[in-house]
Order: sequence, then structure tokens, then C-alpha cells
Amino acid sequence: MCGIVGYAGDKNVIPVLIGGLQKLEYRGYDSAGVAYLDGGKMNVIKEKGKLAGLEKLVKGKCAEHTIGIGHTRWATHGEPSCANAHPHINMVGDLAIVHNGIIENYLQLKESLERKGIRFVSQTDTEVIVHLIHYYLKDDLKEAVSTAISKLKGSYALGVISERFPDEIVAVRKDSPLVVGLGKGENLIASDIPAILEYTRDVYFLNNGEIAVIKKDGVELFDEVLNPIACEPYTVEWDVSQAEKAGYPHFMIKEIEEQPRVLADTLTPRLKDGEVCFDEVGLTDDALKKIKKITIIACGTAYHASYVGKYIIERFARVPVEVEIASEFRYKNPIMNGDNFVIVVSQSGETADTIAALREAKKRGAYVMAIANVVGSTVAREADSVLYTRAGMEIAVASTKAYTTQLMCLYLFCLKLAYAKGKMAPEEYRANVSGLAAIPDKVADILGQKDLLQKFAYEHFTEKSVFYIGRGLDYALAMEGSLKLKEISYIHSEAYAAGELKHGTIALIEEGTLVVAVLTQGDLIEKALSNVKEVTARGAVVLVITQEKYKDMAKDVADKLIAIPDAADFAATMTAIIPMQIFAYYMAVQKGCDVDKPRNLAKSVTVE
Repeated sequence: MCGIVGYAGDKNVIPVLIGGLQKLEYRGYDSAGVAYLDGGKMNVIKEKGKLAGLEKLVKGKCAEHTIGIGHTRWATHGEPSCANAHPHINMVGDLAIVHNGIIENYLQLKESLERKGIRFVSQTDTEVIVHLIHYYLKDDLKEAVSTAISKLKGSYALGVISERFPDEIVAVRKDSPLVVGLGKGENLIASDIPAILEYTRDVYFLNNGEIAVIKKDGVELFDEVLNPIACEPYTVEWDVSQAEKAGYPHFMIKEIEEQPRVLADTLTPRLKDGEVCFDEVGLTDDALKKIKKITIIACGTAYHASYVGKYIIERFARVPVEVEIASEFRYKNPIMNGDNFVIVVSQSGETADTIAALREAKKRGAYVMAIANVVGSTVAREADSVLYTRAGMEIAVASTKAYTTQLMCLYLFCLKLAYAKGKMAPEEYRANVSGLAAIPDKVADILGQKDLLQKFAYEHFTEKSVFYIGRGLDYALAMEGSLKLKEISYIHSEAYAAGELKHGTIALIEEGTLVVAVLTQGDLIEKALSNVKEVTARGAVVLVITQEKYKDMAKDVADKLIAIPDAADFAATMTAIIPMQIFAYYMAVQKGCDVDKPRNLAKSVTVE
């Protein structure tokens, strides 16, 4: 969640750090700071709030041919404040660290250090680390870091600098992401690739326990017992422009509009002669035939995509599917063995709960396939196989294109599985594959209706509560549409299976209540329309999202109707979600919310 950046080279380190932190703002934060050496002396500057405040404090300062580290903090231990902001320093003030993660045994460590006369100035768990490193520091910074982390329980990504070692940054990770950027005459560290793309495309993803010593002229890597190890760099293929707004007012609307392209990028390479081809995954038809039960594990938006996956896999492949929230799965003592096929879904591939669930599943002998967006992420590396979504860099905290490409991967897997198991006839299989191939163009058509949704948002952005309803796949979609609205506009919103309204929820419907009704499933539309009539009879204002072919059936119950291009009902999830994304976006814009960086939220949730 927190953002880390570090630089060793000849440039003025301060704008490099600030620029890197700006690229990591999407991760969520409430304070920021930098530490750098200037003339061999440690300088630490921190500020509560947005980066703009820190920028004012460092404006005009110059520190060339040196090293530095920067940090954006998302508060866990201790309130947002300058004292609790990173970097943290030792009592002498010649050693500084930045940290992402949570130290679970920090209270015991703090009490031990206080008995040794060490004074703490913050409420954070991080401060124990800097004092530990100082306590063990003799002639080698990496050895002191190695000894210190051996005392820690929990997760961490660390960047460490010291006046005594003025030409190096020491970095290490455990369960929190950290990437090393390999430049020419300069090298960097960061929590995520966007922070360093301006300087290099060659990166190394640190594995758990690995320690890196970063200097201007090179990077040395060591395992957890400080044996040297070889570096195998990965070349980033993303376009740097993906980290820029390119004229859009927000990353979110830019990423919404990128969906036709990224859906095609996710789909097209996996189609061959009208069939789904998964050579990259390495799952043969024989292996697919043996799958008897599937567990899909995810959090947040990825969980909603997984719920859609459950519907379609059970419908077409006739394999029972359980969908688990990752934070619950790992603590429920799950019943699982080598016969289980597990799918973990994560945009970042660094979601702490999802990683823990993946490891729990593998420990119990299950085969794990990952659906992830970030190449080289922890989830991608630790799963038995990985299906990349190819959404490209997603900066806005509220996921849009990552969600639809996750859906596309789940649909492709579903069709491949159903056909391999003989549950789908060849002609039906090819027709469904063709139906998926048409989705990117249909999404492009829907984007042309932005003005209608913007106008409707302008008329309703003062709503205090909004309800989303649907049946079957539409209910799964309603959950994601509701989440989009609440997370960026801060409007209370809930999603309900439409048939459940009469079992209590309808008591909340009164004159003027806004209801978003999703009606894309032909076999359920008549019953869903009855549920819409139940809320209109009680004075609700209803926004209906339906396919063109059902428009005439739905128009009489809608105060506002958004008709999307006809698609196969099973694939309408990837088209019907688009109006809900756009509606949520414009509701947040009208309210003046920080659309790309909603309060209290982070893009990559790397703590429990």
C-alpha cells in the first residue's frame, strides 16, 4: 500500500524521488517524506497530507551525485502525522529507512530496545527497524540489515541509507513488493514499476528474503544468508505513456476508454482457428478433464469477477465452484487436497491476503492457476501457472479495465474447460468463442453513450443511498457496479439479488430512492422486471441497463434506460458493466471527489 522509491546516481536526487512518489500516488497515502545525503550529511523532510505539501518544502533544494529514498505512507500504526511519516531515523540521525508492510512483533521489540536506552518518537511499527539496524551496524550495512530482519515477524519492503555508507542503498523484501531498476550510471528501487519507467525498462523483482545493494554503478544481490546470487532482469514492455493521463482529466476515464483495446489484447492472442489456445498456461485437455472442483480466491473487484466466473463455469462446464474472499479463506481451515483446482485472481499480484491464500492452497496440495495483470508479481511467480490479463498499467485505484480483462480470462478458461470436458458441442463452442470476439467492438459502441450517463449523474449526484439489483449474472454485475459507486463517490450503495428485495430490503425503498436495475439475461428478465415494478410502486427512480433486444420490455419501468448493443447473454457482463463504471465516474466528478485516489483506499493492498 505504501509507496517506496530510492535512487543512486548523478542526477539531483530530490526531483527523482518526488517524481517517483507521484507515480505511486495511486497506491494511497496520507503523508510523504524523503531522506537523502547532501555533502555526506543526512537530510530528512516529511509532511502530512498530499505530495504537494512535501514539494513546497523541497523546492529549490539540490543534491547531485548522491543517494536518497522516498516514501508515501498509508497509516496503519499511528495517525497520519509528520512524526509518524517515513523516512524514520535512528537517534543519532545518520541512518534512515522507508518501509512498506506490518511488523507483527514490534511491541516486544520496542520494549526490548527501550530497555537499552533507545527513545522512540513515533507510534509506528517501522521505527523499531531503524533502531534495530543501528544496534547491529558495525562495518557492513547489508549485514546489519540482514541481522535486524531476522528478528522481525510480519511483512516488509525496506530501503535503507546511512551516512557511514554514502554510496549505497540496501533493500530487502518479505511479502511486500519491491522492484530494482537497472539503469546506466544510475540504479533505483521502487514499490512498483511506474516509479522507475522514466529511467529504465530493465528491472529485477526481489524475491522474499533477497537483499540488494544498490549503487550508482551497479547492483549486487544476495540471498537471505548473504550468499551472492545472479540477477535475471526483466524488460518492461509497457509504454511509458500508460502512466500518463494523455489529456484525460483522470486516469479512471482514460482506463475506461482503453477497454476495447485491452479486451482485444487479452482475447486475440488466445484464439487460434476459432478455438481457445492456452499454450502459455500449460494445461492440456487431459488435465482439464480431471478437474472436479474449483475454488476461486480473490478480494474486492477481483472477487466480483470471480463470482461471475462461478456462474459461467457451473453453467457451461458443470463443475462445482466455490468463491472465497481471500482474507476469510486463509483462516477457515479449508478442506482442500491435491484434487482441488484453485484460481487466484489479483490485478497487482501483490495482494497480501490473496498471496497468503495461494500459499495455503499450495501447502494443502492444490494446483493453483493465477489470473494477474502484473508480470513478475508475487502471485504470478508462486502460482503453478498464470494467465495474464494484459490490461496494461492501471493507475486509478478503482479498477475498471483490470476487471473486464479478468472477466475475459475467466470466460476463456470456462469455454476451454467446458469443451475439453465434453459439456459443450463443437458448434456451440465456436459460437460462444465468436461471441467473445465481438465484445471489444460492442464496448467501444457503449462508450459513445457517456453524455447520457453524465447528464443522469448530474441530476442525481446528491443521492445519499443507491441500490443496485439484478438476477443471476446481473446480480454479480450489480455487486461490482455498487462497489464502483461507493468507493469513488462515497455514496452509500448496496447490491441485492432482485428476488431478495421482498425479504427485508424493500423496506428501505421510499419516494425518490435511486435504484440501478441490470437486466441483460433473457431467461430471467420477466422475473427481474417484476422486481423493478416492486420498487417503482414505492416511488423509486430507476436507471435500467439492458440490451437492445430487451429494450421494449424494459422501457415502461425505467426513468432512464441505457440500451447496450446486443450480445450473447452469457457475455453481456463485459458490456453491461461499462455504463455502471461511467455512471460512478461522473457521480464522483460532480461531487468533486478525488476520482483516481479515493480517501482511505489503496491500489495494491499489501497488508492484512
